[in-house]
Amino acid sequence: MATGVPFRGCNIMARNCDIGGIIRKNQELVFRVAKANGLSLKAISLDSGIPYSTLRTYAGNNGATAIMPIDALYELVGVIPDELLSVLLPEGRSIVRVPDDLDHDAIETMARDYLAAKGAAHHPASPGGREIADCERAKLGGKYAALKAVA
Repeated sequence: MATGVPFRGCNIMARNCDIGGIIRKNQELVFRVAKANGLSLKAISLDSGIPYSTLRTYAGNNGATAIMPIDALYELVGVIPDELLSVLLPEGRSIVRVPDDLDHDAIETMARDYLAAKGAAHHPASPGGREIADCERAKLGGKYAALKAVA
């Protein structure tokens, strides 16, 4: 089945893409890596409220792996690290926690600085004319990284 969203391990142009199979393999990977890092299914069950036997089916420990419903994923957020749960999402997507202490003034200042530099990079009198030159790309990349770090 082809989709418009690239899925980890799936060629979206393939007509026979088994997204269900990929989801099952990714689920098994998440629980295997969690266990390897000291997070047992029993601990995950206690912290998430998902019954141990149900987690075993999501992890592939009871024969065929059951595809985890979205409400189970919701219960696992905050129990299993976000980076690891992100393996369950389509390519290019991640679970990211919004920091409690965002400095909105700093973000605004840095965003305006980035936008000003980007506007200047597109000015006809800039080194690349309307195109972004390599020197401008590097400068914009640095501003982007700083903005991402503060946000």
